[in-house]
Amino acid sequence: MIRFQHVYKEYPRSGLVLQDVSLFVGKGEFIFLTGPSGAGKSSLLKLIYMEELPTKGDVWVSGVRSKGVKRKEVAKLRRKLGVVFQDFRLLEDRTAEANVAFALEVIDAPRSAIQPKVARALAQVGLAAKGTSMPREMSGGEQQRVAIARALVNDPFVLVADEPTGNLDERATRGVFQLLRDINASGTAVVMATHNLELVRRSGYRTIEINRGQVVFDSGDGDRAKKVEVLA
Repeated sequence: MIRFQHVYKEYPRSGLVLQDVSLFVGKGEFIFLTGPSGAGKSSLLKLIYMEELPTKGDVWVSGVRSKGVKRKEVAKLRRKLGVVFQDFRLLEDRTAEANVAFALEVIDAPRSAIQPKVARALAQVGLAAKGTSMPREMSGGEQQRVAIARALVNDPFVLVADEPTGNLDERATRGVFQLLRDINASGTAVVMATHNLELVRRSGYRTIEINRGQVVFDSGDGDRAKKVEVLA
């Protein structure tokens, strides 16, 4: 479903941020992406939804190859992806319903389909009664749930989450994480970058650790995990 093959990513100012990254994400997996700040986690996620393209190597996402990819192909791919950020990125002058609907409006979804899909997505994240609320009237956890509903409204095959609990307190973190687990249980793959190692340890999900742009540990790869353990 998602494959990185000997991927390098370099930026003009910051230099090489990913080095020889190879990994595979299967259908319906839940994967934690961990590592220190600046390790390359966000860059790796951007390569998944092709906001960035590799400097060297190949990325395949749902059959779309990064090498030679056209803008139309990227736009089509993103309709099948859900992306959630740490800072919510809600439109402050729109209600929860309008924020979720926006994801459908920008792809010219039929008007008759928008409201039922919005209602379903808000119900899925437990906010059926908050549709007419403005972001400023909601807690941080509720705002993140609206952002997740917006990411889910197109029925994505994978949800990419970049530090989705980074701005939340412990209780809201637990709620959002349980929601992501429920979403995964329904068949959607989840790739979640996080600094919350306690959350990672408790979950038992596959964990990929990035350090200095390289994959240094992958709990789903026995050979790599053993090698890193010996080196440690």
